[in-house]
Amino acid sequence: MSRLVLVLNGPNLNLLGRRQPAIYGRETLADIEAACRREAEDLGLGIRFHQSNREYEIIDWIHEGREVAGGIVINPAAFTHTSVAILDALNAFEGPVIEVHISNVHKREAFRHHSYVSLRADGVIAGLGTQGYGLALRRMAALLDEGAGGAS
Repeated sequence: MSRLVLVLNGPNLNLLGRRQPAIYGRETLADIEAACRREAEDLGLGIRFHQSNREYEIIDWIHEGREVAGGIVINPAAFTHTSVAILDALNAFEGPVIEVHISNVHKREAFRHHSYVSLRADGVIAGLGTQGYGLALRRMAALLDEGAGGAS
C-alpha cells in the first residue's frame, strides 16, 4: 500500500494568518505545509500538499489519488457543507480519509454543523487548530500500517 498521502485544502485557506485570526490563528498555509512535511518525514510518509478555491481541482486531485495515494487528509473548508461532488469523489477513493478543521465547527454557525465529507471520513478532527493536521498524519500512518498487515 502506498505511503503517499494527499493533504488537500479547500477555499480561503490560502488566506490563513490574515483571515479571521481570532478563529483560525496566525499560522499561514505555508507554515502548515512545512509542519506537515516534517511530520510526514518522521512517520515515513510522502505527502502532496494542495490548496484550491476551485471545487473541480480538489475533485481532480482526489481522482488522481486513486492511482498513487494510500490516504487523504482533507480540510474541505466551506465545501464541507456544500459539496456532494467532493463526497462522491471521496467515495470512489479506496484508502482512508481523515477530515480536518482548524476551528471547532460545532461551536460555530448551525450550517457548519453538517459535513458531507464526514459521511466518508474514517476520522474527523475539529477544533484543535493547525495541530489537527499533524494528528491526522499520525492517524493516517497507523491506518496505512494496519492496511499493510500491521507492519511498521
